Amino acid sequence: MVVTLIIVCEVGFWVLLVAGLALRYLARMPRTGAAVLLMEPLLELILLVVTAIDLKNGATADWKHGLAAVYIGYTVAYGHYTIAWVDGHFAHRFAGGPPPVKPPRYGLARAAHEGKLWLRTVLMAAVASGLLQLAIWYVGEGGDTASLRGWQFTTGRMAAIHGLIALTYLLWQKKDPGGPASPGTRDRAQEKSLR
Repeated sequence: MVVTLIIVCEVGFWVLLVAGLALRYLARMPRTGAAVLLMEPLLELILLVVTAIDLKNGATADWKHGLAAVYIGYTVAYGHYTIAWVDGHFAHRFAGGPPPVKPPRYGLARAAHEGKLWLRTVLMAAVASGLLQLAIWYVGEGGDTASLRGWQFTTGRMAAIHGLIALTYLLWQKKDPGGPASPGTRDRAQEKSLR
């Protein structure tokens, strides 16, 4: 049941996102669209409550409950980022908005961008591990919590691997093949991109 609910929440996330953006830009109803987008966190709340009820009703804590915690952690850390990214592309494509800002590609700016993404992964791991720890305490010493502890290890490993990848962007910074642009050249390039 928990796996089915995770799938339903993921599909619901994208349905609400598309519906909210369509209302916001295509139907020209920005407040209604924003209200639909604000319903996104309800999906995670429902998943959290159902997972807790499942454990309370005597279900064995296993990988499904761990996956639910990771999904909630991911949504907390990356949900707003994902919505903002899709919103920018949707506004540009369907509402004549400016082109979405692309992440930097070179140098220290790229390393900083990757570092910020890594911090989101750390937040995801922290939220998921916290929820998993609550489940472990809830199950107690008498229950089998090995799979939940395994998920805690997995989220920590995910954050560590992402941290190493982000660090490579700092240590081996990619150089701009066009060389450093003068301020005047950069300003003209930005003006062209806005047209």
